[in-house]
Amino acid sequence: MKTTLSFAVALLGSVAAHAQDKPELIVYTYDSFVSDWGPGPGVEAAFEENCGCDLKLIAVGDGAGILSRLKLEGGRTDADVVLGLDTNLTADAAASGLIAPHGITGAFDMPIAWDDPNFLPYDWGYFAFVYDETKVADVPSSFEELITSDLEIVIQDPRSSTPGLGLLMWVEAAYGADAARIWEGLSPKIATVTKGWDEAYGMFLEGEVDMVLSYTTSPSYHIIAEEDLSKKAAAFDEGHYMQVEVAGMVEGSDQPELAKSFLEFMISDGFQSIIPTTNWMYPVVQPEGGLPDAFAKPVADDKALLIPANEASGIRDAALAEWIRVLSK
Repeated sequence: MKTTLSFAVALLGSVAAHAQDKPELIVYTYDSFVSDWGPGPGVEAAFEENCGCDLKLIAVGDGAGILSRLKLEGGRTDADVVLGLDTNLTADAAASGLIAPHGITGAFDMPIAWDDPNFLPYDWGYFAFVYDETKVADVPSSFEELITSDLEIVIQDPRSSTPGLGLLMWVEAAYGADAARIWEGLSPKIATVTKGWDEAYGMFLEGEVDMVLSYTTSPSYHIIAEEDLSKKAAAFDEGHYMQVEVAGMVEGSDQPELAKSFLEFMISDGFQSIIPTTNWMYPVVQPEGGLPDAFAKPVADDKALLIPANEASGIRDAALAEWIRVLSK
């Protein structure tokens, strides 16, 4: 008995020592990415199968919160990779000096060309207001019609959420100097502003609001995963703002080669095939098996809006100040 116990203790010690020998890669990302139904579990399993490492996906709120935390921690951060920023934030992230060039080339299946030396895209989509057609009869086809409707909406805070920031830029791209008037009209329609997407979408599913700021691909989840055809994305005449989600390596990471290996994996089929039916966005590289038949079709090119990354930062600050002014009345 004593011999058996000694062997068991030695074996456990050996396993623990072996586990400690594995390099650890820390990736800051957003809450829904690491959820049980998000891409995280599949991505972690697929990458660890070949990396000989321990991949730790750390949820730090929504996309905008990732950059805030990275800048707060600065050179002291434990993160090796940040995953979940978008083109509205990349210029600020690069200017912080906390992101290292990736040195990776790739061909991407997106409506726009990509040549950012610091960030690689992993998915993309379009913002939209999602509703339940069994509850909303008169569906607005523009911001103007939404303003004159009797519908109640929930949106996300642009200071902490990339969808919230996407809406801010959507209004700017569609209306420019007239954006303040649109926010003045929308303000009475907003039931609440949530910190992130999860809370907002949960309110919509609970029937607390008529429409939620989400994506044109959100109804695809309900169709494919739940066989629920009632959720729809309202098509707006002004067009829809595009989001490209990206990841970058952290300058000063103690695992630079492993971080680069993760980014290379991110644009491979092993990662890209997971995205459509877990993150419910378009992959940047078409998966070998293609997209499900019920997956939403992309917005027409003439309805796709996007402010270039190098212009977004300057526009964002003024737009955010105006948004705060209007909604604080």
